Amino acid sequence: MAEQSKLPIIETGIPELDVILRGGLPKNRLHLIEGAPGTGKTTLGLRFLLDGVNRNLRCLYITLSESTEELVTTASTHGWNTDGIEFFELIPEEAQAERQQTVLFPTEVEFGKTIEQLTKRIEDSNPDRIIIDSISEVRMLAQDKLQFRLQMTSLKRFLQQRNTTVLLLDDLSENDKGDLHSFVHGVLSLGLFERDYGAARRRLRIAKMRGVDFQSGWHDYAIVTGEILVFPSLIAEEHKGEVRGAPVLSVFDDLNNVFPQGLDRGTTTMLIGPSGAAKSTLAMSYALAATRAGESASFFSFDETYETFRRRNESMNLDATEAMDAKKLYWRRMNPSRISPGEFVWQVRRDVEDRDVRLVVIDSINSYLSTMPEEQSLILHLHELLTYLNKQGVVTILVLAQQGVVGDVENPIDLSFLSDTVLLCRFFEAAGTLRRALSIVKRRTGAHTLALHEYRLSSSGMQVGPELSTLRGIFTGVPVYSGAHEELLDVASDERTRDDWKR
Repeated sequence: MAEQSKLPIIETGIPELDVILRGGLPKNRLHLIEGAPGTGKTTLGLRFLLDGVNRNLRCLYITLSESTEELVTTASTHGWNTDGIEFFELIPEEAQAERQQTVLFPTEVEFGKTIEQLTKRIEDSNPDRIIIDSISEVRMLAQDKLQFRLQMTSLKRFLQQRNTTVLLLDDLSENDKGDLHSFVHGVLSLGLFERDYGAARRRLRIAKMRGVDFQSGWHDYAIVTGEILVFPSLIAEEHKGEVRGAPVLSVFDDLNNVFPQGLDRGTTTMLIGPSGAAKSTLAMSYALAATRAGESASFFSFDETYETFRRRNESMNLDATEAMDAKKLYWRRMNPSRISPGEFVWQVRRDVEDRDVRLVVIDSINSYLSTMPEEQSLILHLHELLTYLNKQGVVTILVLAQQGVVGDVENPIDLSFLSDTVLLCRFFEAAGTLRRALSIVKRRTGAHTLALHEYRLSSSGMQVGPELSTLRGIFTGVPVYSGAHEELLDVASDERTRDDWKR
């Protein structure tokens, strides 16, 4: 740590990458950016130089693999102006003389003269920041590995004397992986991982950074128009928060009557039940109640489109338009085939830290599972996120759809240990009608009712009936009701009209 405090740091132009680096790259050092073709090395290099241009620094891009025109075109697709960057196409001398007459192989080129061209241009330009793209091409020009290492060591000493920060781009040719790690100051590895379906997942890690207390491990990132978005992996213990405020109640008075304790701040509530049991509606009832109390809530939807979300809520008299217009409720569409787990966690953090969101709904955990096939890794991601939200005093609601609607109903994965409160929803049949029942099966933060209650949702809201003392088998997946019909909610009292059902 003593060495870190002495090293001057420069920002990369990618703020979230600087977060992982605990501030930025050590200045006046050589850093290796390695990754297979398509991982974004050139884009990252351009972004680094453009940040230097914005700081009135001299920036040089030395290219052996692409022409200046190709690099400028790449930058233009991001809306970047490269006028402040000096480009130098490094072409071996023999190649320049013979390029129109014959095809030269790398072994036919005099490697030393190529290095001389490179060093001379650096001396003439005297840049503050340099990109060499790519070092793989330089490696191919060498007669053998020994010559390559000797020349690169000499180049390193030359560059360090120039007080310039250099990024070496390497496409990881098959036979030479890791041969540069020993003499560069830092190594940033980029990876592209194909899924069975959906967008490829991009991840990066700091493999080495001398004298810097960087954040280790893999971090998701995405390349979008105009930006490289890095999503630092979450370390909950690094974030201090405050648990404040009274428990959150629902907008449904009948639900509050059977669960008057509400949802405690800094806790996670899981709504479990088969598809169609109105778990999303119950979650929305708490989110809307938070907004009506003047707080902000976020609804992360992996399953529904906004149109379905809007229509469902309006049919239950839970119109969220006013809260959304007032920027008190944020609806976020999460496409499980396109988004990475790191990006999702980062979006949750941005709502909590930048918009002071106090209630978060994740609907549903089932679809979130599909963003990452490694189940254990998913649990670690989710555990860290929930720990972070709890430390921030956020009320978190997870929706978990159980497999099956009738008969045996099973959980796709047991996540109940991550939850402080578990609300179970079930279907049952009685009096020739399909009905729903709910029960609070777990609450870590205090006592709760152990009773089962029938509930019904309609355009007028939620109706909760008295305790169902004669309903058995709700946990086996095949509930059996043996009580009197008078204990059940009267279907005739349901205020849904024929038009409601048609809609």
